[in-house]
Amino acid sequence: MATSGLGKLCVGVVDDDESLRRSVARLLRAAGMQSVTYASAEAFNEDMKHPRFDCLVLDVQLPGMSGIDLRNQLAVEGDRTPILFVTAHDDPRVREAAWSGQCVGYFRKTDAGSDLLEAIRSVVSSSAPG
Repeated sequence: MATSGLGKLCVGVVDDDESLRRSVARLLRAAGMQSVTYASAEAFNEDMKHPRFDCLVLDVQLPGMSGIDLRNQLAVEGDRTPILFVTAHDDPRVREAAWSGQCVGYFRKTDAGSDLLEAIRSVVSSSAPG
């Protein structure tokens, strides 16, 4: 399991909604996790110094490259980081596209933060070695 030097889980959050990024970062911090937030998929890609994340929380609909496009790019690059998607506009076609890859969770932005935390913990513990 990838963790920071402090032993905390490290979660990357990519969402164009600044208030959501802040609230997810606070939620993760309160749960003892570390987060790095990005306003776009392009900002995530440009950050060559970002840590190896234990999990990524991606907004489905982003300006420019979508969260699904970012997931697809990461898969092509061989990155197996577990991905949880969040969306404000749940649509069956988008949900199907999200679940078609390495998506391990799909949430509406109105879902309880505790559900997101539970999913992160579950995904990271199931992917931990040994």
